[in-house]
Amino acid sequence: MSDYTLATVAQVGEFDTIIDVRSPAEYADDHIPGAINCPVLDDEERIRVGTLYKQVSPFAARKLGAVLVARNIARHLEEKFSEQPKSWRPLVCCWRGGQRSGSFTLVLREIGWPARRLEGGYKAWRHHVIAGLETLPARLPFRVVAGPTGSAKSRLLEALAAQGALVLHLEELAAHKGSVLGDLPGAAQPSQKTFETKLYVALAELAERSARAPGQPVYVEAESRRIGALRLPEALNAAIRSAPCLFIDASLPARVDYLLDDYAYLCSAEQLREPLLRLKELQGRERVERWLQLAEAGDFRSLVGELLTLHYDPLYARSQPRNFARFAGAPRYRVDELSRASLDALAARILDEGGRPA
Repeated sequence: MSDYTLATVAQVGEFDTIIDVRSPAEYADDHIPGAINCPVLDDEERIRVGTLYKQVSPFAARKLGAVLVARNIARHLEEKFSEQPKSWRPLVCCWRGGQRSGSFTLVLREIGWPARRLEGGYKAWRHHVIAGLETLPARLPFRVVAGPTGSAKSRLLEALAAQGALVLHLEELAAHKGSVLGDLPGAAQPSQKTFETKLYVALAELAERSARAPGQPVYVEAESRRIGALRLPEALNAAIRSAPCLFIDASLPARVDYLLDDYAYLCSAEQLREPLLRLKELQGRERVERWLQLAEAGDFRSLVGELLTLHYDPLYARSQPRNFARFAGAPRYRVDELSRASLDALAARILDEGGRPA
């Protein structure tokens, strides 16, 4: 007989609140989008119960666990849910859909709320995400925005999105600019699992929108297999690399101007020293020392110009034709300025030529 207190991953969107009762560390690694964390055991308490289980007995661990779980559930009820109406529909999630979510769901149902727990827990959600990442990319008609470093590809994607185009902004999802200098100030990258959850949600939304607008491309930036510390799922990487491209042919002065603005927070010798030293193996000690001297002198325009012409551009020229099967036939868009106004105009031109969204 089926358990009417269970809900499947497909039903997640039917509930008013998703309550993730796993520990804060488990929740931080990844969780269902929109879920709130109400741990029945915090990180330290999980360790205490687990240690007792191994060193004393399962019975002793269950006694301590029951005390801690009951205390934490009571606190969450009092602090977060006491004002909820009787019609409130919560979904409770733990690691596997077992005792932690079962305990919380039981208490909520005894009070009178129609609470249910996620069958299979977070693991079921994770399997759902992985399956989606394997199948969704093939359903999307990607068009790859290519161009050498400093061509304002990310800002062009934003301009395209503002004009109604379908856009997958990978660097935004990864919280990274995709280069050796790509760390964002004060913003850590998400975990690999969180990144994949964000990707799945974005791809599912794009697939739904694409189905309503047949023939409209999904614009995405030409990326390597890694964005900072994060890996692109293989199916997505394959779909992007086989897609048609367009090429932003920005002049060197325009790219230097753009990078000096976009990376203004890095324009100090102290900030640049460690990233530049990472290039010693590729560029040699003498060249990197020169770049460090340019940074110390505050000559960032010369530094950026040399980084482009001596490091990034040669790498780009070798990698793009090899990595993107349709790069050679990409239409070229020559630009001598990368201001927001010029990027808006370029986005409009691209959409006019490639089919403007309805």
